[in-house]
Amino acid sequence: MNTITIRLSIMMFLQFFIWGGWFVTLGTFLGGTLGASGSEIGMAFSTQSWGAIIAPFIIGLIADRFFNAERILGILHLVGAALMYMMYMSTDFAGFYPYVLGYMIAYMPTLALVNSVSFGQMSDPSKEFGKIRVWGTIGWIVAGLVISYVFSWDSQQGIADGMLRNTFMLCAIASLALGIYSFTLPATPPAAKGSEASSLGQLLGLDALAMLKDRNFFVFFASSVLICIPLAFYYQNANPFLTEIGVENATGKMTLGQVSEVLFMLALPVFLNRFGIKMTLLLGMAAWVLRYAFFAFGDAESGLFMLIIGIALHGICYDFFFVSGQIYTNAKAGDKVKSAAQGLITLATYGVGMLVGFWVAGQITDNYAGDAGHAWQQIWLFPAAFAAVVLVLFLLIFKKEEVKADA
Repeated sequence: MNTITIRLSIMMFLQFFIWGGWFVTLGTFLGGTLGASGSEIGMAFSTQSWGAIIAPFIIGLIADRFFNAERILGILHLVGAALMYMMYMSTDFAGFYPYVLGYMIAYMPTLALVNSVSFGQMSDPSKEFGKIRVWGTIGWIVAGLVISYVFSWDSQQGIADGMLRNTFMLCAIASLALGIYSFTLPATPPAAKGSEASSLGQLLGLDALAMLKDRNFFVFFASSVLICIPLAFYYQNANPFLTEIGVENATGKMTLGQVSEVLFMLALPVFLNRFGIKMTLLLGMAAWVLRYAFFAFGDAESGLFMLIIGIALHGICYDFFFVSGQIYTNAKAGDKVKSAAQGLITLATYGVGMLVGFWVAGQITDNYAGDAGHAWQQIWLFPAAFAAVVLVLFLLIFKKEEVKADA
């Protein structure tokens, strides 16, 4: 492993350590420490979507034209460290929300920037990027293990004592470190400097809208947006659910989902080439149905194995639908709109789809909340049924199509 690879791997590790270090336990912290309602928790999680919607403007209108990617990456993480500290200091939801909104608007563009910095140093990204990106997943896993097994901030006693607040201080320190470290990274000049300026439509991926005339792509596009509603339930409710029903070290156990993600990423090309894009996407959607059924009927004692399987299904849920969907989009788009097509899918899923999903999840969670806690079985059966409907519609309408993936 050369020096550049090590430096980029450290960058990627910190980038996702920060995200995994507070986002997983956010719902538990808001409900348990700040007394937030399901709708308010949904509002907090939807800041991710607002960040995803605003990110193209920051990247396309500022980073790609005027500044080196590593410098704006450093500035955004330094701003993020200050906002994360203010989240640590907040004592109620009204005070917390503006800071988490500002933080996600600053953080979401950095996901593209770390990729830009990485690609700028590579001669063959298709072979080199995976070895660096995997350190991001490792960073997410380490964050969860530290919270659960080193500090026990997510234990029943830890939550009661408000210890989850410390996740924001931990991530503020990591964000400060990455902000300073970013200025030492190899220079990555503006991509669009001296070239023709991108239009607003290109930045948002609107140039790829013509692809929706293709029936199969339209069905896939609509399914991608709809499946984000069940996805939002996992991000928003999984950690509060596990901690409320008494699962010990819930955050640490949830890192099994990221381990699964790495393993199934390796298996994805084989599945795509052997079973085709339709069957792979269907397997991804079926995993969502199965996961939520396990969550609905599992418990912290004899049914713990069902919860563990539900967490471990994350690799199939995410890789077989969202990653294979990115591959499918890339294959369907012509050379001129490949980037625009990916931008459109990102805007539609992480932007619009998740925004709707977090709102729905908040409403459903509030509807089944009571003095004794939540009626989790009813809450989880909703996304299970919703994902099943999307699966059936996709099965009936999407026609078989051949898409090859590099194994």
